[in-house]
Amino acid sequence: MKKPFKKKPEEKKEETSLTDADYNRNKLFKKGVNLMADEKLEDAVQVFEQVLRIDPDNVDALLKLGYARFHLDDHLDALRVYDKILDIDVTNAEAWNLKALVHYEQKNYAKALDSVEKSIESEPTFGMAWYNKACFLSLLNQIPESLEALKRAIEIDVKNAKRAVKDKDFVNVRVEEGFKRIVEIVVLESIRQGYHTIGSMVWTTFLDKADALDALSKLIEKGLVVKHQKQQGFSKIDTYDLTPEMAKKVGVEKRGLLGITQKRLPSTIKNLKEISQAIQTVKSSIEEEDIEKTIDNFDLFIDSTKFGQQMIDQFFESHREIRLWKIRLKDRGIDYLHENKKKMLDVFDDIEATVTQKLRNEVAQN
Repeated sequence: MKKPFKKKPEEKKEETSLTDADYNRNKLFKKGVNLMADEKLEDAVQVFEQVLRIDPDNVDALLKLGYARFHLDDHLDALRVYDKILDIDVTNAEAWNLKALVHYEQKNYAKALDSVEKSIESEPTFGMAWYNKACFLSLLNQIPESLEALKRAIEIDVKNAKRAVKDKDFVNVRVEEGFKRIVEIVVLESIRQGYHTIGSMVWTTFLDKADALDALSKLIEKGLVVKHQKQQGFSKIDTYDLTPEMAKKVGVEKRGLLGITQKRLPSTIKNLKEISQAIQTVKSSIEEEDIEKTIDNFDLFIDSTKFGQQMIDQFFESHREIRLWKIRLKDRGIDYLHENKKKMLDVFDDIEATVTQKLRNEVAQN
């Protein structure tokens, strides 16, 4: 009669042991993520290595470990970690793309291209991998191929067009007619979003004024944009609108006689507009390479009394990045900004795309 009762505790102990292993692994993983959010990358590395002692093939932990190593400028170990992931799953598109970025940081563009092509083979609709491929091809002076890859990246995600126009990696292709058409896409999107003067377009897209005007001229010739003049005080200013046919295709906010119809904004829309404005402000200071302004502007996205809590709730990974950038900018100044400028602008472009979509949805509902 006692024998069955002896077996039950053993079975229960085994189940508890397995549960405890999963619990400890998950608890450690969350701890590592939190340490990364607090910019304690060395500590995070140790925690993720503990996770891997429990579960050596945990791909999520390996990706985080590689990411932390990469941001600690430990490129060789980051590559080792990504290779470990690929040993587990050779079709892991994210690992191939991250490996490409390590080679890019090492200025080994041929290896970067080889890795990012494997990322695309694994996931043909991976927009960021296509964008990175375009960058690497440009740096290798393979101009037609770079433009084709960039067009594919834009087809997958139109915000890649805006990202490209100020990306220094495309310096070799800027004079090409294909790249100028990408500038036209950026100008069209800017008008669609409600920016109708040359000043507002330059401000929101970071295009050179001459490039924006050249794009507008070509869009007018193609019958996609119309030019008006609006009285402002004692002078007239040029404004630009999509033609009715183009507006119908892509969608545009309804306009009154004096511009976009003004009305009292619901609090959610007002808040999204404020975040959008803050994004433009921080991108401007990054572009201008103004360290003090950029650090102050980062606080808008960190401080919980401003947009910090929303960033944690909706953009946790980006919130962690911004906090890390703030600390590194204070420590390393302009050198760190030069090294990470593209990455910073890319992150804020991604946030802006999401905020813009949320804003459109809210406007439609109201």
